[in-house]
Amino acid sequence: MSGFVDEAQIHVKAGDGGAGAVAMRREAHVDKGGPDGGDGGRGGNVWLVATTNQSSLLPFRDHPHRGGDNGGHGGGKKMHGKRGADLEVPVPVGTRARRADGTILCDLTNAGDRWLAGEGGRGGRGNASFLSNNRRAPTFAEQGEKGHEEWYNLELALVADVALVGYPNVGKSTLISRISAAKPKIADYPFTTLEPHLGVVRTDDETTYTVADIPGLVEGAAEGKGLGHQFLRHITRARALVVLVELDPVTGVSPEEQHRVLIDELGRYQPDLLDRPRLVVGSKADMVAPDDLPATAVPESFDRDAGPTGEEEFRPDLVISSVTGQGIPALVGRLATLVDQARTAEPESDGTIVIHRPLPEGFSVERVGEGEYAVVGKVAERAVALNDVTTDEAADYLQGRLKRLGVDRALAKAGARDGDLVHIGDVSFTWFRDQPEFTGEPSSRRKRRR
Repeated sequence: MSGFVDEAQIHVKAGDGGAGAVAMRREAHVDKGGPDGGDGGRGGNVWLVATTNQSSLLPFRDHPHRGGDNGGHGGGKKMHGKRGADLEVPVPVGTRARRADGTILCDLTNAGDRWLAGEGGRGGRGNASFLSNNRRAPTFAEQGEKGHEEWYNLELALVADVALVGYPNVGKSTLISRISAAKPKIADYPFTTLEPHLGVVRTDDETTYTVADIPGLVEGAAEGKGLGHQFLRHITRARALVVLVELDPVTGVSPEEQHRVLIDELGRYQPDLLDRPRLVVGSKADMVAPDDLPATAVPESFDRDAGPTGEEEFRPDLVISSVTGQGIPALVGRLATLVDQARTAEPESDGTIVIHRPLPEGFSVERVGEGEYAVVGKVAERAVALNDVTTDEAADYLQGRLKRLGVDRALAKAGARDGDLVHIGDVSFTWFRDQPEFTGEPSSRRKRRR
């Protein structure tokens, strides 16, 4: 079983809010004690938190469900329910979350970055919260709000200093095993590597940097051929690139053509990849006669953006053999210099932790049939979440609250007429425009309201 997984799904269910309580104060020698129902507790949130202690999305492959605790219910004597505990879900640094339609919701690129994947439901207010001059003994309370629930697609893009890019079987795995302690699978057939590997390289002067062995790319990878998108994703965060070209290709593709295809695929997938520092390295020098080895390029004069044109000789920056060790010290040193320059050019981190939160949602009105409308949105659904809307005072409180939110105005704009049926969450009612809010006097109620 593979220990590395870079794509997975997660099902998030935040905790439900607790219900508010309906209670009246009843004590000896206390006349007209009034309402004292407490509020329900908020449900627990679900956070994704980037950490360096995770290197794979493997924990989500067989166990995708994550949930926060529910909030406690309110009680008498204004006792509020306990808040549900938040759940922090650790994910590797470099994890992105997408909706089913492909929309990127967050990109956790630094350790400590966090994203609110599921917001806990708000606790319902107890009847003590509805006490007013016109409402002296409210007999209704709010139900707890449901916690957010959704499936997300997670994908991991490795964060490495250097990415090794090349055709299948050009020697990337052998190279990373030579310069680091990584032990990828090595064999003499194409596509031996089906998942990225990370290795840590330490130079003689104690400089360290990470190198990613990216599975082999083929022509058309930018369009997804050969799992191209899955592999190319891991290159996007690298500070420097090594374009590895096989000098004695068993596939029959010349070094010039390998280089042309690889540069073309990188540019078509993400154009700014061609602006990254990179080395073009000829591999498997031990398989080529010394007199047939290509001359290496002078770094200052090698036009890497243009690439070989067919009229000029292909000249890599370095020629190496991972088997004999030829050119390996020079490669390690050159990469250390490139990485150091790239790190120096980056703006210095101020230690800020990024917190991603969903934007607040409003509501919308949808026509679902002739004379029938639905109001969709958490803010409107929250307004109707009462434990009992059959009483006059609860129904009129609800009406006034929807009016203050602008629901009446939105319904009129959508074409609703007096007598039309309106659905909000689990509540359905007959709507009348400009219905006056109940003030406590029976004469203020409209006779035709149902």
